[in-house]
Amino acid sequence: MQEVRREFDADGRLFFGKARLMARALGQTPAEAVPPGADRLAPFVPGALGLLLTDRAPSAVRAYFAGLARADFARAGTPATRAFAIPPGVIHSTAGEVPAEHDLPLEHTLEPELRRLGVPTRMVKGRVVLGDPDGRGQPYVVCKEGDVLDSRQTRLLKLFGVCMSEFRVRVVAHWSAATGEVTEVDPSAMEGVDED
Repeated sequence: MQEVRREFDADGRLFFGKARLMARALGQTPAEAVPPGADRLAPFVPGALGLLLTDRAPSAVRAYFAGLARADFARAGTPATRAFAIPPGVIHSTAGEVPAEHDLPLEHTLEPELRRLGVPTRMVKGRVVLGDPDGRGQPYVVCKEGDVLDSRQTRLLKLFGVCMSEFRVRVVAHWSAATGEVTEVDPSAMEGVDED
């Protein structure tokens, strides 16, 4: 989101919020709409959304957002895109995602957090360990592919730097200040969006 704000810093303004607040700000009737026609955007504002005000051409804005996709950490309630387990032995900062010779042992200050999140770790000679220090024992399964993630699992994935989501912006509609008209851009973008 910060990247989008920086991109439009010079010639635009980005607002982000919940549906009811945004619909209220736009105006829900023609009499409430501050700029004429802005109330026609109200049907396009369910769930959490962003509102971008800019002088750029709609085609330029759509082209920018079409090319914007960044790996991101999963949020609670989303399905896991792959399985992830913490291997036994000394726990490294990426939990086995990269070879041990290219990884660093996990900071000892994170051990209480891991235990709080349900991982059966212990300290051995200043190292955070799962099972035996020599690698004997069972891996700790954080999630399996397709599992609906809870907040504990997403926190563990974030601690180990595992991204299972993608940040994208879908342009649903645009309003023209010159004509006061609203043009629907992507009707499918509204599928699966919560109303509150």
